[in-house]
Amino acid sequence: MNLKLPLLLGCCLLVATTTCAGTSGSLGEDAPGKNKAEVYITTADRQQSFNHITQELSKVSASESVITINPTVRYQEMDGFGAAVTGSTCYNLMQMTPTDRTKFLTETFSDKNGLGFSYIRISIGCSDFSLSEYTCCDTKGIENFALQTEEKEYVIPILKDILTLNPTIKILGSPWTCPKWMKVNNLEERKPFDSWTSGQLNPDYYSDYATYFVKWIQAFRDEGIEIYSVTPQNEPLNRGNSASLFMGWKEEQAFVRDALGPAFKAAGLDTKIYAFDHNYNYDNMADQQEYPVRMYDDEVAAAFLTGAAYHNYGGRREELNNIQQKCPDKELIFTETSIGMWNDGRNLERRLMEDMREVALGTVNNWCKGVIVWNLMLDDERGPWREGGCKTCYGAVDINRGDYKTMTYNSHYYIIGHLSSVVKPGAVRVESKGVDEKGLMYSAFENPDGTVAFVLLNEGNEETRLTVTDGKNYVDCVVPAKAVASYRWKK
Repeated sequence: MNLKLPLLLGCCLLVATTTCAGTSGSLGEDAPGKNKAEVYITTADRQQSFNHITQELSKVSASESVITINPTVRYQEMDGFGAAVTGSTCYNLMQMTPTDRTKFLTETFSDKNGLGFSYIRISIGCSDFSLSEYTCCDTKGIENFALQTEEKEYVIPILKDILTLNPTIKILGSPWTCPKWMKVNNLEERKPFDSWTSGQLNPDYYSDYATYFVKWIQAFRDEGIEIYSVTPQNEPLNRGNSASLFMGWKEEQAFVRDALGPAFKAAGLDTKIYAFDHNYNYDNMADQQEYPVRMYDDEVAAAFLTGAAYHNYGGRREELNNIQQKCPDKELIFTETSIGMWNDGRNLERRLMEDMREVALGTVNNWCKGVIVWNLMLDDERGPWREGGCKTCYGAVDINRGDYKTMTYNSHYYIIGHLSSVVKPGAVRVESKGVDEKGLMYSAFENPDGTVAFVLLNEGNEETRLTVTDGKNYVDCVVPAKAVASYRWKK
């Protein structure tokens, strides 16, 4: 197998002034050769885009700066890394020629011939990046549940293409809103609330809504698509999204305890349930602080919950460590972050550094088992979007509406790819220490096949030289200024 992928990003598809660096070997190949390390480098100036080299291992250190990997100190097991495959993403993908679409999906999701993205998020019903407002049961009565046009014509065909390339990919489902007929204005008055935005779930419909989740999972299973995990509500503290539902921790706890968990159990579903799915700072609501921990206080609800999911639109990632310390038996995953006009989202010089630090390595080093960024693909006018949705967001990849071929690869594609290319599902994060220099951040992993993975961020203005050792082999790392490097080798 000989691949030149986002290795080829610059050469074929990437707009702007990218130079395609020379490559050797292949991305996503089975295991590195004996006494060899597979290395991938991306620079913030776009001179190197997943530049791939094969490097000899040595038995001695070539540098006084040595990072030692200690596989006996083990942290969380990794589920995977990926992006949201929204209705808008799927629409854009379907506008590509079949050949170009297959090429892009192969480069992104194949573990043999690509980056091996391994975890994706989809919406249950519409999201703020759907083609219309809808749920899968807009006519009152749970017996009226049915998948809608967006699923049938866009999302499901794309998921099937992805599963052909990566049959073990994990899929997380999140609803932006329940059906409007299940909404009330508040839990005291319980007046009908006919709006896509805000409102609360009527407790009288807990059972129906739990059945809605079961039917949705079963409908996708009927299409050959297994749902690995769900969250009960996307951004439960955000009333203002174009499709949204407020669900404080007491409500979500009751819904999981009394309806969703029992419904999954009765249906024989082993789909994981993650609580919360919102910001580190709980939108500064005093009564919602440590939302997942409060949910876990109920033993029955806690038994149905695998862990909690987080976004980074408010607060600091250190909250992940806080929650892990209080509930070490529960998992953590990171499920959403966006780039856009507000944070200079297409400026790779800035975003590659910040997003690698705060999102990729920052969440993993604070116990997250999975990392998922927002839209995989938008067009170059930041769409398609709906009124009330985000008009200023960029995708991990932006595709030109003029030809649905030319692409700009943004920071989110690179940060996920630098993890997924060397860190495989089932890998365990292990201790790595020895160099504590400003501008350097790193993490090490032991893969299920016994290979070692190491991912390093150099935010400095100068090239850095250091050595990484697993106690047996030494890997000499020469990382350009403002760059990310990923390594994988056999012990």
